[in-house]
Amino acid sequence: MPVLKSAVPLVKSTITVGSPGILNFGSVIQCQTVRKFATSRIVRADRISHVARRSKQATPETAFTMGKAAVAGAGAAGLGTLCYYGLGLSNAPGVIEKQYMWPQYVVDRIKTTYMYVGGSVVIAVAAAAATLRSPAMMNIFASGNLVANLLLFGALTGSSILVRSLPYEPGFGPKQICWAGFASLVGAMLAPLSFYGGPVLIRAAWYTAGIVGGLSTIAICAPSEQFLRMAGPLAIGSGLVLASGLGAMFLPPTTLFGASLHSFFMYGGLILFSGMLLFNTQKITKVAETLPPDYRGGPVYDPINLSMSVFMDIVNIFLRLVVMTGSSKNK
Repeated sequence: MPVLKSAVPLVKSTITVGSPGILNFGSVIQCQTVRKFATSRIVRADRISHVARRSKQATPETAFTMGKAAVAGAGAAGLGTLCYYGLGLSNAPGVIEKQYMWPQYVVDRIKTTYMYVGGSVVIAVAAAAATLRSPAMMNIFASGNLVANLLLFGALTGSSILVRSLPYEPGFGPKQICWAGFASLVGAMLAPLSFYGGPVLIRAAWYTAGIVGGLSTIAICAPSEQFLRMAGPLAIGSGLVLASGLGAMFLPPTTLFGASLHSFFMYGGLILFSGMLLFNTQKITKVAETLPPDYRGGPVYDPINLSMSVFMDIVNIFLRLVVMTGSSKNK
């Protein structure tokens, strides 16, 4: 008995593409396979329109939400790192274990450095309080003029370079005088933050103390060179934060791009300077350990230069926390 072939022909998976609307029998109908249809102009146009619709749905608030999520993720990572190194799970010894082997001059160096850090904070607070009591000074530092801001930024940068260029000598000399002037200028520039109100400043100060304390604990529990390897990424991040800050001066946060720049400058800067604090904390201990005693000659340990880096990290963290706390309070 002959085998009957199926009356139904084998059908390829095809999709007919033609002009939409009324069928025109004079037009040429093109058949495409499913794989070719996925890359056709119709599908590409649909994908482009879908991306365009999604981009239109993005609002300036989305940029700040993403920034908050990034800070929350960085905080969770920091907490996990603190638990990891604090419980002694790392194989390499941390700074806190090595301190028992330090000679006395290393201990004195680190102690002197953090005395200058504390002194910088005290001088800055006193200068901010004095600026608040002077209407003329407040008009200068709170004018919001672009030219005035650039001049203040130039004065801050120039005073920092001047302090770092002077040789360090124990006692109270030219370097200490310039250091006090630098800290006073920083405090005067922070005086306009008083417009956020006392409760916001107090909360931001407590938050800053908690962050600085936690990060310092991580730095001394971790291996002595763990965070010194972050120099390259931190340098790149500093350039990006600086560029976003300059762009945010000219673009309002009401636009999506302007809000992205403001968000990166604030939230990305908070993450950046937290990493810088880890780096500079371990740098202090590393330099204090490696430099020979001063009586042997060679490079002299400079606690003022090292303290200025930590001080500016604290200032930048505090500045961002004030703005974030004040913004959340106004909502």
